Amino acid sequence: MKLKKLLPLVTLVIVVIAVAVFVIQKDREEIMPVQGYGLNIETWQINGTRVMYVYAPELPMVDVRVVFDAGSARDGDKPGLATLTNLMLNRGAGKWNTNQLVERFDSVGAELSKQSLRDMAVISLRSLTEKEWLKVALDTMATILQEPVFDANELEREKNSIYVALKNQQEDPGDIASLAFYKALYGDHPYASPDLGTRESVASITREDLQAFYKKYYVANNAIIAIVGAVDKKQARQIARQLVGPLEGGDKAPLINEVPPLNEAVTIRKQHPSSQTTILVGHPGNYRGDPDYFALYVGNHVLGGSGFGSRIMKEVREKRGLAYSSYSYFSPMRRKGPFLMGLQTRNDQADEALKIVRDTLTMFIQQGPTDDEIKHSKMNITGGFPLKLDSNKDILAYIAMIGFYDLPLDYLKNFNDNVERVTIEQIRDAFQRRIDPNKMVTVMVGDLGDKTPAK
Repeated sequence: MKLKKLLPLVTLVIVVIAVAVFVIQKDREEIMPVQGYGLNIETWQINGTRVMYVYAPELPMVDVRVVFDAGSARDGDKPGLATLTNLMLNRGAGKWNTNQLVERFDSVGAELSKQSLRDMAVISLRSLTEKEWLKVALDTMATILQEPVFDANELEREKNSIYVALKNQQEDPGDIASLAFYKALYGDHPYASPDLGTRESVASITREDLQAFYKKYYVANNAIIAIVGAVDKKQARQIARQLVGPLEGGDKAPLINEVPPLNEAVTIRKQHPSSQTTILVGHPGNYRGDPDYFALYVGNHVLGGSGFGSRIMKEVREKRGLAYSSYSYFSPMRRKGPFLMGLQTRNDQADEALKIVRDTLTMFIQQGPTDDEIKHSKMNITGGFPLKLDSNKDILAYIAMIGFYDLPLDYLKNFNDNVERVTIEQIRDAFQRRIDPNKMVTVMVGDLGDKTPAK
């Protein structure tokens, strides 16, 4: 008899233990603290979402960023879909309309921002940590993440705003050059999709398209969340659970295809009524986590990434006065982002300036930097790196990037050491393997006179 009476209690205990195990597995904690530049990065999982956390008690504020693999590379046959979905998140959510959402953040001094890039969609919050104010801010952000309305009237207003932005793009030589450059560089690859889309593609996007995109990509398994500020780990866990815990688990977005190599040089000249010609020259570059990242990064600092100290600036501006500004950079993404060199110059000097940029690149690939150049570049990079982490927003951006691209947690700690280890031979080897000056995309936009456009 006594055994029979105990059976319900035993069963209850077993159920409680099973539930506890499930919760622990669901919110499993993989704390990997990493010291560096005063940071202690900790990470764990909440409902399939990776959490990146740094305790920063100096100010009574917290910065939160949720990042989804839902950038324009996921647009498919509807360019602009990712951007429009991201824009519409706070245009009505839950029981609140757009104005009410704005008022809720304003009433507690909080700031919400959003951004859609090629790889990712970002939603960020900055709030004071005063208990009641933070609660309002987090409740509002959670509703935006979990219950966007995608109101039809708001959708039309956003479309009209995009139409204006697209018209402005058509009148700006820099935007014209950038769009042509990405199209020529990436062809049919998803990175070629213009983030704002086209007037025709945006006009075709429906409320149902936004809902489907949101349902597919704004899910817990396709997200990371970064938290930096004056909240302890227990509070950080509560914040993460509130924001991403209720999201549908969903599936992590599949990897997009590798970027195909350029098979030949491509030159595009576009006539535009401007006093200067915008020139962009580039090549598929590197990706996040690329083993050549630091060799290319330090090398580019010498080539065109250090302002007045760079070779391109010296050759183009200081020696010849062909442009006020000239530069080069690598923009690594999930797959190979662009290596790009750019400048603006007088129309009648465009061909000369282009030749100088190409010759400077070719010589750099052949010879690499000098001892003095690499020494000064390393000093500049390592000396300036701590300044890139002098605010919570900067730290937030870095740890979100580390989480999204699955970089080592000691990335920041080892950054300067990795820079210092780069040799001239590694730079020359990396540039010779990765950049072919005979297979570059060149875009020129300006008053080209009687020259027949190449494309």
